[in-house]
Amino acid sequence: MGTTTPPRTLAEALRARGDESLAGLLRARPDLLSPVPNDITQLATRAGTRASVVRALEHLDRFALQTAEALAVAPDPAPYDTLLALLTGDGQDDGEGRDDAGAAITAALPDALATLREQALVWGEDARLHLVRTARELLAPSPQHPSPTGLGPTVSEATAGMSPGRLQEILTAAGLPATYDPVSAVTALAGLFTDRTRMAELLDTAPVEALSVLDRLVWGPPYGEVTPNPTPPVQWLRDRGLLLPVSTRTVVLPREAALHLRAGRAHRVPEPVAPVLVAAAERDPQAVDRAAAGQGFMALSTVEDLLKLWNNGGPAILRAGGLSVRELKRAAGALDVSEPVAAFWIELAYGAGLLASDGETDERYAPTPASDEWLDLPAQDRWTHLATAWLAATRTAGLIGGQDAKGRALSALGPDLDRSAAPEVRHRVLALFASLPPGTAPDPQTLLARLRWERPLRSTAPGGPTAPGDASDLRSRIALWTVNDAELLGITGRGALSSQARALLDEGPDAAAARLAPLIPEPLDHVLLQADLTAVAPGPLERPLAEMLSVLADVESKGGATVYRFTPGSVRRALDAGRAATDLHAFLATHSRTPVPQPLSYLIDDVARRHGHLRIGAASAYVRCDDEAVLNEILADKRSATLRLRRLAPTVLAAQADPGSLLDGLREMGYAPAAESAEGDVLITRAGARRTPPRTPPVPVPEGPPVPDATLLAAAVRAVRGGDSAARAVHKDAPDTAGAGGGSLPRTTPAETLATVQAAAMTGSAVWIGYVNAEGAASQRVIAPVKVEGGFVTAYDHTADEVRTYPLHRITGVAELADEQTT
Repeated sequence: MGTTTPPRTLAEALRARGDESLAGLLRARPDLLSPVPNDITQLATRAGTRASVVRALEHLDRFALQTAEALAVAPDPAPYDTLLALLTGDGQDDGEGRDDAGAAITAALPDALATLREQALVWGEDARLHLVRTARELLAPSPQHPSPTGLGPTVSEATAGMSPGRLQEILTAAGLPATYDPVSAVTALAGLFTDRTRMAELLDTAPVEALSVLDRLVWGPPYGEVTPNPTPPVQWLRDRGLLLPVSTRTVVLPREAALHLRAGRAHRVPEPVAPVLVAAAERDPQAVDRAAAGQGFMALSTVEDLLKLWNNGGPAILRAGGLSVRELKRAAGALDVSEPVAAFWIELAYGAGLLASDGETDERYAPTPASDEWLDLPAQDRWTHLATAWLAATRTAGLIGGQDAKGRALSALGPDLDRSAAPEVRHRVLALFASLPPGTAPDPQTLLARLRWERPLRSTAPGGPTAPGDASDLRSRIALWTVNDAELLGITGRGALSSQARALLDEGPDAAAARLAPLIPEPLDHVLLQADLTAVAPGPLERPLAEMLSVLADVESKGGATVYRFTPGSVRRALDAGRAATDLHAFLATHSRTPVPQPLSYLIDDVARRHGHLRIGAASAYVRCDDEAVLNEILADKRSATLRLRRLAPTVLAAQADPGSLLDGLREMGYAPAAESAEGDVLITRAGARRTPPRTPPVPVPEGPPVPDATLLAAAVRAVRGGDSAARAVHKDAPDTAGAGGGSLPRTTPAETLATVQAAAMTGSAVWIGYVNAEGAASQRVIAPVKVEGGFVTAYDHTADEVRTYPLHRITGVAELADEQTT
């Protein structure tokens, strides 16, 4: 095909493209690569399938989509000027009272048309623009699927099947010459509606009520219901063909009449330019970075607290999967956050691979072994790990508390939380943040408007298009959740994107960690002990110190400084963990910048003196103590009645409660018992001993095929070109000596095959072969033999665009290419 010959099909248009253009198509529509098409014809066929076209339309911005919608209601093929007129209008007043922004549309249309051409949704030269048939079917109007433009069918489509007599009545009422030829009648009526002068004269005679009816239908939907006895205004419109029947009770405003009333525009509000992202506030970039770093450090502390909360085995998993509402509320109270925020942290830890199910019979959530490795990392690396996991996650915490399609509640860590669009929306929201100057916080409403312009089809709720500011569609909700989550995680600070987040998006985790490190305070190796049995940590603590202090004391308050309180229960907890009183005194003396207060030393000694005085074991349970007076005191206490104790010996009491309940009951009564083993040894409770088996983080659910890299694109283009050359190669007929009866593969005897390929190797010519591989799959190939020896032929394969070796016994036959075929 010459370069000046207009393409007649989409396949011809694709065949005329360069390799770079084909690679651009495959990059924009990666679903066309699964699997790699055999040739250009198969590529064009696949590009016109409904699923692929729908996916391509969903990735268009609003103006490119409006351009495609205008082509769907234009004649096929449509000249460029006709398309431009549908978008800009004919310059007449349509009653909307606004400028038509024709200059902006004229400037933006070439780029929109180039996008549609690149994605193989439109093909042909400007004089004959063709919208792919499947796209036209999806976007063209019908009673079942009204056009997005709000236009109805043409006069020709609406009058199909109408009797000649009825057409004659319409022509007479409209003041047109009589004709009994249905085709001429339809042409005359359509000509009236497209003639602005005659159409204006006709509408000048219309009743005011009839014009009101037209006003309600002109911008869609163009369909209306009528009664068996319509009102005079409606009857006036029906008599003149301005309303044409679709059924016995439904009428439609024909497209030509609607375009006249719209002043020729296919869309009420063309949007050639993306909405401007408005700045809500401008702040000092350094203050933004510090605020984001502080929030990021709080995020690390919150996740650490969550891991500690579930350290010894977390909540049980619901039968349907996920976390119960009660357990979510309990976690929110322990973390001192709201339930939606707690759900976000739980999902983030799960997505980062720090939490998982333990897989036991009584299945529970618990930290994974990877959580210990994460805790050992520097703070900046822990933050980049969380942020990277959040960016890629398809699990969407904002859905928790809502309902799925079947009306079932969506729970934290439960199924059905994956939304494949979430990563793309997050990246796009942050890219819009990054497009503003450093320290600038965008206005959320303009952010949503921009997202809707970029992906209008995906921003359509089930009930139809959403109004500006309506956050009912999924992408808008994900965008709002992204803004909130980014602030919680420290991606943004005071509403603006931080420099460490910019580095994470542009350069990767290592660069982000390097930016964040100077903003995070160094961990401290000391606390300040106070006389009121509290300890103040003036900043983040080193991990060993923080872990020991969390066992020895209870956190009373958090903030810039963390306040710990020592209580008898917290000291007993440290003793239960195997620490002796001397160890606790030494620990406090080593890590306190202030002298150890005397009340704290007395508290430790007093609890240690009583700790282990009572021993609990399994009988159902028993209590033994060398001091009979203590056991007498327990029996006399009314609070022990629920434990159902009885004396077995002067120093032993038996209980019908289990050992755990007995331990808790005596501790509530003010005693400090210790559990013992069957051998009489004191059982030491190790903190943080429960871990799940090694677990992999949840895999994000992809939205579609991944975007191929440059190497894969180049190989795919070569394969498609080679397959197209082989499929279109002109070859001489080969004799069917094998008796195949004229099969599609050439058939020659082994001797003829050997002689032909040897001759081709000597002359350097190409031949056409039939080949059957080891799996029995047959194919046709165009090869240029280079060497024939040892039962193999080595040749350049034009189909695969590479040199390959073929066993001669697998070649079914060989034929020479026609003389006029170029290779």
